[in-house]
Amino acid sequence: MRWRILGLLFLARVGLGFQFQTVASVGDDLIIAFGFNYADIGFLIGLFMAPGLFLALPAGYWGRYVSDRVMVVVGLSALAAGGAASSLATESWAIGMGRVFAGVGFLFTTLFFTKMVADWFEGREIATAMSILVMSWPFGIAMGQVSHAWFAQTYGWQVPFQAASAYCLMAAVGVFLLYRPPHDLPDATGGARVALTGQEWRLMLCAAAAWGVFNAAYVTYLAFAPKVLEGHGQTAIAAAGIISIGSWIMIFSGAACGQVVDRFGGRNIVLAVCMGGAIAALLLLGLPGAGVGASILFGLIGMAPAGVIMAMAGQAMRPQVRAFGMGVFFTVYYAIMWITPPVAGAIVDATGNPQGPLWLAIILFAVVVPFGIAFQFFKGAPVMGKERKV
Repeated sequence: MRWRILGLLFLARVGLGFQFQTVASVGDDLIIAFGFNYADIGFLIGLFMAPGLFLALPAGYWGRYVSDRVMVVVGLSALAAGGAASSLATESWAIGMGRVFAGVGFLFTTLFFTKMVADWFEGREIATAMSILVMSWPFGIAMGQVSHAWFAQTYGWQVPFQAASAYCLMAAVGVFLLYRPPHDLPDATGGARVALTGQEWRLMLCAAAAWGVFNAAYVTYLAFAPKVLEGHGQTAIAAAGIISIGSWIMIFSGAACGQVVDRFGGRNIVLAVCMGGAIAALLLLGLPGAGVGASILFGLIGMAPAGVIMAMAGQAMRPQVRAFGMGVFFTVYYAIMWITPPVAGAIVDATGNPQGPLWLAIILFAVVVPFGIAFQFFKGAPVMGKERKV
């Protein structure tokens, strides 16, 4: 049963990446239509994350009184409505407002999708399950990389937003009709408040920071790596297709990486190897003719530990405090994700070189490993080598 539930949540969560990728895919069209610069595009990308900075903790509290299924359905509906609003915009502020509304939906869905999988897989293959879940994000992004640019060129920049909204709406219907919670889940709704312990706070902050910088680096790569390839002579559609290779590959490498850690442990060794691969891929991308190889390396090695990092959040706390703890987790995550895209865009505006933001991504990937080491230190297990299985 739990694997069928995971499949349902995976398909529904694809809509998050599909909607998120719209602005990055049609950025050049928005620059022409509304007079934006690259910092503005980065700001719009970041707006998708902004509501989480303010609403993640309240959403965690609301989870004590509202079912996970309802929160996810509301979130997917907000994603659909926000994308539709952006597609109808005639002024720049209206695109931003639609983006913010979609970001509210992104918060609800991301927080409660993660909690649902943690509830279903606690103590049983959680790294594998989280790896499969989080791969829905690059799957949706890869769908957008392949389709959004073509939609925009063929029908106009509005259509990618509308296509993503339609998918999110269908996903909301699917979750509403088909999702069921596990029967053996401890009751965490209503009643006396259960607080996070000091250890849970430390573990949660380490996991959240690792997840935040990892994703901020990935989003920076998605937004600006195609521009690097265009500088080497690729067309916009060809560049998007090459970069999407990594997103398709990581769907499979992520699940395999989760299986390795579930079976053998060694999480921090895996993180160190994979972050080294991500950094090597970004360096390789700057060489003419190396785009395909860099994208393969990035997806096969660099992004493989996404679910392993996310699984740290599920390990950091008890089920009774999981909704609130996920609120803490995503507050930190959204703070990092909100800040990074405008900074990356400003680097391009200041230098005129799309390679500049990739150096920012390299730094962000590099600091994932220290956060993973700190997490294991606070868990009280050995820092390197074979660890307790996750």
